[in-house]
Amino acid sequence: MSHLTSEKKAAFFTEFGGAATNTGSVEAQIAILTDRINHISNHLKTNKKDFHTQRGLMLLVGRRKSLLAYLTKKDLESYRSLIEKLGLRK
Repeated sequence: MSHLTSEKKAAFFTEFGGAATNTGSVEAQIAILTDRINHISNHLKTNKKDFHTQRGLMLLVGRRKSLLAYLTKKDLESYRSLIEKLGLRK
């Protein structure tokens, strides 16, 4: 069962992408990936031997890392504000 409803996705797109229809926004994609990563991390805390989910988590982390690298090159100020909003990079 997915924890990410269409209303929640629309809220992410509105907050980070500017409009609910701006689904291609890099910032919104990173925000959704971060939400999924946090959800899966909590699942893995209780299910330590779920290696299939662990692999999926690594794929999501890699995709988010690539998008963050792209955003760094494209718009550094937007990258910094996104990192601050999402609470990444302690």
